[in-house]
Amino acid sequence: MKTLGSEHEMNRSKVTGKHFLAYFALLLAAVALCAQDNAISAGGKWMTSSSEDKMTAAKRVKFWLPADNFLDGDYRPAVSIFCTNGKWTLSDFRPNGDLGRPNRPGFWGQPQMEVTVRVDNSHSHHGWNWVNGDFLAMDKGTTRQLIQANIFKIEFLSPRGPRIAEFSPAGLNLDQVRKACDLKPQKP
Repeated sequence: MKTLGSEHEMNRSKVTGKHFLAYFALLLAAVALCAQDNAISAGGKWMTSSSEDKMTAAKRVKFWLPADNFLDGDYRPAVSIFCTNGKWTLSDFRPNGDLGRPNRPGFWGQPQMEVTVRVDNSHSHHGWNWVNGDFLAMDKGTTRQLIQANIFKIEFLSPRGPRIAEFSPAGLNLDQVRKACDLKPQKP
């Protein structure tokens, strides 16, 4: 005959077992993701990873820099540079939080957001393509300024108004960027 206490203990052990299995599955997924990610330092606070497309054998390299500040939640904004077969492909800014609506059309009518960028002691305004509310595609000129800057800040719109993401890009290995992306630094 089961008592109320033993039934409670049985249910508790089932919950603990379920939690253990869920935790174990999550741990295995994290290990698998880490095994695929070959991220290494690219100098300063920059990170880089590389991969090869299995079908086309295209060599892809990504450089990314997390922001110095948090804006929303647990994730820092980040800027990334993507290169394929030794050429620059795309740079983007991800606020990793709420991004406001586009506030202007681009040349071809694509949605854009006007941002203010600070590179060291210089300020400029840019219309960056707004991509599905997830990120803004940066222009190549700003990317060339970013890779040699000491101070880099982006003021963008969120649903709560203007926000500023602050970056410390100093220390990036410029030879590594030149080889992977054929990008040369540019002064503002």
